[in-house]
Amino acid sequence: MKTEFRKADISDAELLVEIYNSAFYSDYIKYGECPAYGRTKEMMESSIADYPKFVILLDNKPVGCISCKQLEAGVYEIGCLCVIPEYQGKGIGTQAVGFIKSYYTDWKKLTLVTPVDKEENVRFYTEKCGFEIVSAEMDGNVKVVRFVLER
Repeated sequence: MKTEFRKADISDAELLVEIYNSAFYSDYIKYGECPAYGRTKEMMESSIADYPKFVILLDNKPVGCISCKQLEAGVYEIGCLCVIPEYQGKGIGTQAVGFIKSYYTDWKKLTLVTPVDKEENVRFYTEKCGFEIVSAEMDGNVKVVRFVLER
């Protein structure tokens, strides 16, 4: 199977809404809220303009998305990494983080947040990708942890 990454543009808004809704439905059910779930096409169009996104393709089929934006020189925030449920656990997320590290060649620090009680995410980012947890904060009624990866 071949994994590729394509920069998303405004015409991908509906596709990305479908991917986000599929990937984040369980979070919405678990927490009663999820900022990535239930976006409108217009909200996604605005997000694409503000937060560069890449569609993850597996054998030319869209199966996920990773978004990342520069916060300051050499510092990037991964805003979203999602893979639709039937394709999770196949190494796609690890490849996506690798893609970001190669795409943004000047990165010195990558950051992201994820809910602290999503143990599979915590293990993924720490064990598979090498991030460290540096802090915890509240996002609405959900406790999240901030991860950092430095070169």
